[in-house]
Amino acid sequence: MSADKVIDFSALEPDIQSLIKESIAVREHSYSPYSKFKVGAAVLCCDGTISSGCNVENASYPVGTCAERVAIGKAVSEGKRKFKALVVVADKRDSTSFVAPCGFCRQHISEFGDIPIYLSSPDMKNVLRTTISNLLPYTFDISYLKVSQ
Repeated sequence: MSADKVIDFSALEPDIQSLIKESIAVREHSYSPYSKFKVGAAVLCCDGTISSGCNVENASYPVGTCAERVAIGKAVSEGKRKFKALVVVADKRDSTSFVAPCGFCRQHISEFGDIPIYLSSPDMKNVLRTTISNLLPYTFDISYLKVSQ
């Protein structure tokens, strides 16, 4: 899967539809008193489990945590490190745009491989399918580190 593709929600695989619905539900728990911009994310682990998360803001803005990192952190804290897909749900600014993970999140996601990414709004009409390598083509990874054993 190398090219981005916009897909009708009803044409998605059932597990991806469930992941989107979970992202929409967890988005309602967003703690976003400053931006009022709610984001939900869910990651489908290779064992079939789902970990979800929402954004958690802070008065000291850089201390806030994005939904994608919350979902992945939750999965990792439960022993999961292999993922089939990640969904991000947020309000779009117009009918043709999709909200993609920020730079911090792109780097964070890339740590776990070239994961398929699905971007949706809460209306679940159209979904953009992409990959982390499309969103972050020149990722910094372990191959750049000189690790001594």
